[in-house]
Amino acid sequence: MYKKFFGLREAPFNVNPDPRFLFLTRHSEEALACLTYGIQNRKGFVLLTGEVGTGKTTLLNKLFEWLRGERVATAFVFNSRLTTMQFLDFMISDFGITCESRLKSQMLLRLNHWLLERYRAGESAVLVVDEAQNLSAEVLEEIRLLTNLETSTEKLLQIVLSGQPELEEKLKQPRLRQLRQRITLRCKTYPLTLEETQGYIAERLRIAGGDGQPLFTSEAVESLYRFARGIPRVINLLCEHALISAYVDQQRPVAASTIDRMAHEFELHEIEPTAPPGVVGGAENFRLMEAVQNLATLMDRLRRSE
Repeated sequence: MYKKFFGLREAPFNVNPDPRFLFLTRHSEEALACLTYGIQNRKGFVLLTGEVGTGKTTLLNKLFEWLRGERVATAFVFNSRLTTMQFLDFMISDFGITCESRLKSQMLLRLNHWLLERYRAGESAVLVVDEAQNLSAEVLEEIRLLTNLETSTEKLLQIVLSGQPELEEKLKQPRLRQLRQRITLRCKTYPLTLEETQGYIAERLRIAGGDGQPLFTSEAVESLYRFARGIPRVINLLCEHALISAYVDQQRPVAASTIDRMAHEFELHEIEPTAPPGVVGGAENFRLMEAVQNLATLMDRLRRSE
């Protein structure tokens, strides 16, 4: 719709977790290094946490790119509302392991045999669980028991648990203390600073084919930062909608007034802007995500009408 007007090859602010658009800040670079180090050195458990919309899944997709290049076998569990048996079945299927029996004991024996074969061949396997804050205590305990699949010196299965800050709180429960003690590395994603927000927008425009000319005024970027609070997912949604509005008005670059109008339209101005950076909780979190969903719905309608 607006790509030709702004001189872009593709939409720069899609909300899909495309690893091509990963913007590495100091924190995200540290998190990616932590994940790769933990896997390369067979550390067993790595924990990745971060607030809603701060880029955890995009970071995981970048990790998967690297794992594919290293020919590492992976299983990605993205639906965390599973029973223990459903979880095991999903994991084994995603690893590509065939197991005719549906008995838990046989499934675990088959998994152990497969992991040993890979280990003897000098290869490794990685299980990544996204949205892990929704896992039941029973499934988390089952995941812990998977770390018992090991040789006398190394873990056969590397596990990455990714989730919102609620996951850290859940792991503090006394009944999960054994799992908490097994986590060898922890890393986090954070909201962007104003300077990082400026770089984030410029980098996405560059990847989308921009010629380097700013499509947002400096005042518009400051407004974006104030309303999105540095959360990349919200920045994407506001930017996308603002570009559509600016195209309709034949306005270039996008002005701060356009950002303000979009933010007010989706009630982002009602979220307290003075809360500590990176802290979005309770009713605020609900209202923020409701606004994000409203933006996403409208964008989908606009795309279907193109």
